[in-house]
Amino acid sequence: MRQPDSSLPRTGQDHTRSPYEPELGEVPSNDRSQEDLENVNETGTTTIGITTAEGVVIATDMRASLGGRFVSNKDVQKVEQIHPRAALTLVGSVGGAQSFIRSLEAEINLYEARRGEEISIEALATLAGNFARGGPFFRINPILGGVDEAGHHVYSIDPTGSVMEDDYTVTGSGLTVAYGTLEREYEEEMTNEEATRVAASGIAAAVERDAGSGNGIYLAEITDDGVTIEGHTEFDELL
Repeated sequence: MRQPDSSLPRTGQDHTRSPYEPELGEVPSNDRSQEDLENVNETGTTTIGITTAEGVVIATDMRASLGGRFVSNKDVQKVEQIHPRAALTLVGSVGGAQSFIRSLEAEINLYEARRGEEISIEALATLAGNFARGGPFFRINPILGGVDEAGHHVYSIDPTGSVMEDDYTVTGSGLTVAYGTLEREYEEEMTNEEATRVAASGIAAAVERDAGSGNGIYLAEITDDGVTIEGHTEFDELL
């Protein structure tokens, strides 16, 4: 008769591992195989954030791909409102980005409930960077845009938790193409309408050359009045 393994408790959990793993700020080990990675739904993507005289404009394409080879969805909203006057883009693996946004929204609610005041965009960016560095969010590189009493802000957040503020920024697989467009067309103190045209021009250029980007554009406008998000399948009306 087979004897039970006395090294494991009845739950079957391996208690030889430290109960404190992973340590704070440590990314859990990634034991995914290459085959697993090829089957991850990814946004591929091109996302753009621009500060304006009136607020912030964020633009993203609409395509999701499977392993970068097959278009798995043609209408993915890659920008979501996470605050009354802030929005965040989805870049990287779809599941990782969605989990990141849900966790960030929960932490924002806790922050504001405890302090009795609205979180600043700078504090929100720091929180997002800490989450990206210390959490199990797989391959994300979002843009955070928001408006508060301190001004109009655009931050890029990379998977290591780096948080960088700029007048405009681009992330995703089409960034090299889109950056060239923004370098040529961006001007300080643009209106939201002008920035919308520039952002749409950058996304349209990336769609022409980047296989991970395509199928239209989502635009988010952020002002003191809040966040509005609209999708467009054609670029002609925006350029």
